[in-house]
Amino acid sequence: MPTVTLSARIGVGMTRLALAGLVLVGLDPCRAADLSVEQVRSAAAGAASNPGALRGKDLSDLDLSGLAASGADFRGTSFFGARLVQADLRGANLEGANLNGAWLMGADFSGANLTGASLLSVVILGGQVKAMPVFRGAILRRAKIIADLPGADLSGADLREATIGVNIRNQGMGQMRTDLSGANLAGANLAGADVNRTLLPFANLRNANLRGTNLFRAKLGGADLTGADVTGADFSEADLTGAIFRDVKGLAEAKGLDRAENYDKAVR
Repeated sequence: MPTVTLSARIGVGMTRLALAGLVLVGLDPCRAADLSVEQVRSAAAGAASNPGALRGKDLSDLDLSGLAASGADFRGTSFFGARLVQADLRGANLEGANLNGAWLMGADFSGANLTGASLLSVVILGGQVKAMPVFRGAILRRAKIIADLPGADLSGADLREATIGVNIRNQGMGQMRTDLSGANLAGANLAGADVNRTLLPFANLRNANLRGTNLFRAKLGGADLTGADVTGADFSEADLTGAIFRDVKGLAEAKGLDRAENYDKAVR
């Protein structure tokens, strides 16, 4: 188990307060998990013989660091506040899973199905592991995400209709926004996603699908949108200082460029 600093403990406490402020329905942090750590590890190891053993379970607050669960079925499972540090979840089915407040340092979600999953205020700082979680090629369609993921790998991820932006009606504890500064979103599908106010400076959005994406007030300074499809995307009040728009598709059909900040300083 990683050594946790006082600041990390305080951060987790603030995460729980933030999550409480978001009025997350159906969560009870005081409730005991349905299975023990040993039972979860055993079930993940024997997933082929009993594929539904972990489906819909409450695994809140368990320390599942290093869990080997590639291809496991976690549909509807709650990992609220659980430690998934360096867990192998490649190709796992996490459709509708609750990952709010989960510790995800170094976790690998490559190719995993996170359709409709919730990743609010996930923890990526504290302890000995400094690596970002990996979502390469993951399916995050209609997922809800508020997280600090600077430099994270989401290349080829399916983020269609995902809610990544700020919900102004739910900001009782101050504005929380997703940080994807320098993240790799090359080839990602963000069609119809709400990415308003998200931090995306120097993000790699090459060949990304941004059709109908809400980028209102997003910070896109230095972001690379080379070859991206921006048909119907809304750039109203987005900061485009130094953003690269070479070979962009659908630029004539994009919205809000006349109201974007520093579009004249974009690279075209």
